[in-house]
Amino acid sequence: MPGLIPLTDATRRPVQFPIATVALVIANVAVFVMELLGGDSFVMQWSVVPAELLAGHRPITLLTSMFLHGGWLHLIGNMVFLWAFAPQIEDAMGSARFTIFYFLGGLVAMLAQALAAPHSNLPCLGASGAIAGVMGAFLVTFPSDQIKSILLIGVFAKVTFIPAAALIGVWFLTQLFNVGAVTEVNTGGVAYVAHVAGLLYGAIAARLFESGAPER
Repeated sequence: MPGLIPLTDATRRPVQFPIATVALVIANVAVFVMELLGGDSFVMQWSVVPAELLAGHRPITLLTSMFLHGGWLHLIGNMVFLWAFAPQIEDAMGSARFTIFYFLGGLVAMLAQALAAPHSNLPCLGASGAIAGVMGAFLVTFPSDQIKSILLIGVFAKVTFIPAAALIGVWFLTQLFNVGAVTEVNTGGVAYVAHVAGLLYGAIAARLFESGAPER
């Protein structure tokens, strides 16, 4: 089955250095190292467990779970997608507004997943929901930008350019089709409903955060 890895926006480059995006990548890697050192108990302590969260326990996990990942592939995949889409959105919003936008997206996504599976004791973790918010913003802000990507077909790989609207649109439809299933990672996963909620949040909220940003 073909796979697609987005690399970067080939149409535009950020005017300002994406300091917030870089900081998020560093923070995610640093927390993953802490996971490796802390083991399963660390992951369980800081992941969202829907049944516990909705019972009023450990609401801080809505934030901390955004920095946890179930393995190297989970981490690398999320960071690749973040780097492909976030610098341009940070440039459009400004670093401070982008940071707030990103975290709100993660909160919306994780809360949506908890509400969709209120009795689940499966830990939910990962930056996917927040990154989906960034992708939603990209979809409405730069839909015609060409995304430099790697197309994987079996053992063959080819660099190609795909319009953002097509790439993100297909990704969103895939998530929507799989709502209710959970992406399996070593400690549980982030449900597709979190991806859907994150992208919808990003598409709706993007212009609000961009409207007050400094002119570039």
